[in-house]
Amino acid sequence: MERHGSSFSSFKSYFHAVSDTPRRFLRRAGSVSTAFEETSRLRSRSEVEMRKNLRWYDLICFGIGGMVGAGVFVTSGTASHDKAGPAVILSYAIAGLCALLSAFCYTEFAVHMPVAGGAFSYIRVTFGEFTAFLTGANLVMDYVLSNAAAARSFTTYLGTAIGVSAESKWRITVSSLPKGFNQIDIIAVLIILILTLIICYSTRESSVLNMILTALHILFILFVITMGFWKGDTKNFTEPSDLNHPGGFFPFGAPGVFNGASLVYVSYIGYDAVSTLAEEVKNPITDIPIGVSGSVILVTILYCLMAASMSMLLPYDLINPESPFTGAFIGNLNGLKWVTNVIGVGASFGILTSLLVAMLGQARYICVIGRSGVVPVWFAKVHSKTSTPVNASAFLGVLTAAIALFTELHILLNLVSIGTLFVFLMVSNAVIYRRYVSIETTSPWPTLSFLLSFSFTCIIFTLLWWLAPPGKPKGFMLGACSMAALGLVQLFVYMVPQARKPDFWGVPLMPWIPSVSIFLNIFLLGNIDRPSYVRFGFFSIVTVLVYVLYSVHASFDGEQQGSLCQKNVEMVKEPIDIENLTPKMQS
Repeated sequence: MERHGSSFSSFKSYFHAVSDTPRRFLRRAGSVSTAFEETSRLRSRSEVEMRKNLRWYDLICFGIGGMVGAGVFVTSGTASHDKAGPAVILSYAIAGLCALLSAFCYTEFAVHMPVAGGAFSYIRVTFGEFTAFLTGANLVMDYVLSNAAAARSFTTYLGTAIGVSAESKWRITVSSLPKGFNQIDIIAVLIILILTLIICYSTRESSVLNMILTALHILFILFVITMGFWKGDTKNFTEPSDLNHPGGFFPFGAPGVFNGASLVYVSYIGYDAVSTLAEEVKNPITDIPIGVSGSVILVTILYCLMAASMSMLLPYDLINPESPFTGAFIGNLNGLKWVTNVIGVGASFGILTSLLVAMLGQARYICVIGRSGVVPVWFAKVHSKTSTPVNASAFLGVLTAAIALFTELHILLNLVSIGTLFVFLMVSNAVIYRRYVSIETTSPWPTLSFLLSFSFTCIIFTLLWWLAPPGKPKGFMLGACSMAALGLVQLFVYMVPQARKPDFWGVPLMPWIPSVSIFLNIFLLGNIDRPSYVRFGFFSIVTVLVYVLYSVHASFDGEQQGSLCQKNVEMVKEPIDIENLTPKMQS
């Protein structure tokens, strides 16, 4: 192989590299890594191994802490009042099922390839470098923005807990700055920097802190559930306060239940961060399936019980969409204002745990992206004493704090959510592709044709569901799309055999479960607002520019120097000792 200097060694070298961009893009964009490279050669670029000190109970606590934040205290009110009524309980159950199916797809990859890159690594070994970089960069940006929003929420809920108006007492207004960016939040910055120091110091200590905060938060949730069942009335499940409003357990029918599920699904986002801790798990084969799936199941049960508690306290048409639990308790308990303070305390604990887990996850994503060479390898460095990705953690912590310092909550929330659902969708597609395609023995086109045609059918169904006027024609077209989707899956099962079986743990009922996950994620994407799509389009364009102007050349240099795989290579099935992450001896 011909050696050459870095594309960034001089202006002349860089201009030469830019002029060669089309050829380099074609060579590198579709290049896939292998499980062996991800678990050994690329990992060595961090210089120090991350310490393997997590077990299944750590992962369950991280999963619960990552999911049960402030989201349930906001989305449940709108979902009940406007979408599903008391059947919001079933909305949470359906959303939980959707999260569990996506979690199965994550788990198969994490067990086979226990690295810190999560979805970035899974997509890179399946669909190639460019697709992985596009989805990974959007996911990291979603993490940063949502963490900044959560930190500002913490200030608000902390003020509620002690009876102080955060906006007037704790935030500093700078009149010279534009509206939406003129409320300086020092507390949000401090909480992010403190958590950054903790996750830089040790993952083990971060786990202990998460366990303590999660335990306190669950105690608060149990308090909410107990008070609701004690003081509530089952008649509120079926009787609205105003008889002119629809009654019964399903006041908005089956469509309302699914509309509610699409709204509350955001409360489950967070379990994906657990997969980024796979590199630090002692026994990935057993601990990861238990940790990821167990946390989703437990959170689903808690959410359903909380929704039932809220629905028993007040009829659905009296529930406050913006502060459902506070309003429900005060409206039912003769104005006991101390409940508002208790809810503020509980929400504060929830925000801290979700922040901690998300910040752990975002640092590990950028660490592995650094290992791949598409961003500076400085991000991949693991500290020799703490065994944590200090550079990535510190950089993202400072960036998140800077955004949280100025930017108002409503602006941040308009920029978050679509990226995570898009990544879930990509991982569900990737697990099917990986099972059915092996370039050495099978053609990828039957599987790609199935994935594209099935996704197109799901998109048509989703557009009809959200946009078509009610009536028999809509029902007929939805039924036709459903039959077409089922027929495509059954035809694929009959026509295309699996190319490989998982060595340790695999998604059951392949390809049905990933296909249902694909449908549910597309369906939920149909309920995302326009600003989110604008944000996704904007950051996708910025990501493509970064890839074209920097990443593809850094990646090409790595290939020429022998540190990265060459071209469109299929993921080979090397035997890997999962416990020690070292290649077994080949005969």
